[in-house]
Amino acid sequence: MSALSRAFRFYLGSFSGFSREIWLLTLVTFVNRAGTMVVPFLSLYLTKDMGLSLEEVGWIMSCFGAGSVVGSWLGGKLADKLGFHDVLVGALLTSGIAFIGLGQLRGFWPFSIGVFVLLVLSDAFRPALFVAIRSYAAPEQRTRAVTLIRLAINLGFSLGPAMGGFIIATWNYSGLFWVDALTCIAAAAILITGLPRKQAQRDSSAARTDADGSPYRDKPYLFFLLTVTLISIAFLQYFSSVPLFYDEAHHLSEERIGLLLGANGLIIFLIEMPLVSYCEERRYGLHGILRFSVLLFAASFAILNMLPGVAVLWAGMALMTFGEMLNFPFMNRFAYDRAEHGQPGAYMALFTISWSVAHIIGHTLGLNLIAWFGYTATWWAFTAILLASLAMLYALQRMVEREAQDR
Repeated sequence: MSALSRAFRFYLGSFSGFSREIWLLTLVTFVNRAGTMVVPFLSLYLTKDMGLSLEEVGWIMSCFGAGSVVGSWLGGKLADKLGFHDVLVGALLTSGIAFIGLGQLRGFWPFSIGVFVLLVLSDAFRPALFVAIRSYAAPEQRTRAVTLIRLAINLGFSLGPAMGGFIIATWNYSGLFWVDALTCIAAAAILITGLPRKQAQRDSSAARTDADGSPYRDKPYLFFLLTVTLISIAFLQYFSSVPLFYDEAHHLSEERIGLLLGANGLIIFLIEMPLVSYCEERRYGLHGILRFSVLLFAASFAILNMLPGVAVLWAGMALMTFGEMLNFPFMNRFAYDRAEHGQPGAYMALFTISWSVAHIIGHTLGLNLIAWFGYTATWWAFTAILLASLAMLYALQRMVEREAQDR
């Protein structure tokens, strides 16, 4: 058998072994995320169609983050109390209705409140989804299952903006809200028909743990969440402040910037699943993988200052993307492992909240650092944040090892 044939078989094999329910959750996630068309065009809609100032748009984006925090917390709490099925279906249906309502709102305050309510409803979906994955994927499959869901999210987010641009051109901005609503409702219909409520409730009950630990008293987990937030704040720069660097420092056209950002999704689509499978088959240590991923993140920022030319931008994007492929699936695995100590919904809610907090802080922090100190100092600052996170991951491993010895 040739090396190419073996590689192809390994690639296909990395997608095997999942239950029907995991594939169903993947389809639901894809349909839901493919319909997320309002968000990429929100700033244009608010400025061009509604006539709001950039400052007002910034506050509305903060309402996005605040609603996400509340929704994630609420979704985790309800998933533990009601089961993941009711929360997933409820989040999809109510957010569908909220999208329709949001499209009817005009003015800064009504739209701000509407955005907050929408995110409370829609982001209750995320922790419930993590709990559902935990119910239908064996412990040794959970990292790959999360990777499969991430693949669906990336494909959906790639398709959504393209469809959104077509809808704006042929209809108008209000069409985006209706299509977002319909895809939420369609995703709920797929879930209801493909996974009956009684079966899901039974499966959810079977997967529950008797452990009564609280994530709020789990010191290693709280320290882990702080580390996740710092890493995510730096990572998010590649989708907010770094594109400005491409434009202002390297004078790239929108088309070339789009190619750079699109390369991230393409690499993830082609490589992430077999890469995660390879790491698991070789039994590489979880903490070692996380540290290496953060080192790649740090290198992706440092290299922007150390080398000239456009080629370094591609190198930085490649380093960041490989760091992302190793970091996020295995960060999820750590969260799943800690969730065995208590109610999984509460644990996964805090995990998703750490990402929401990073969104609230990260974009504003990066843009303000650039305004105050310039690009070079900003990239060194984020390199330093990531190296500090690397040291925190060493400390986290010692905390976990010491905890195991004390039991």
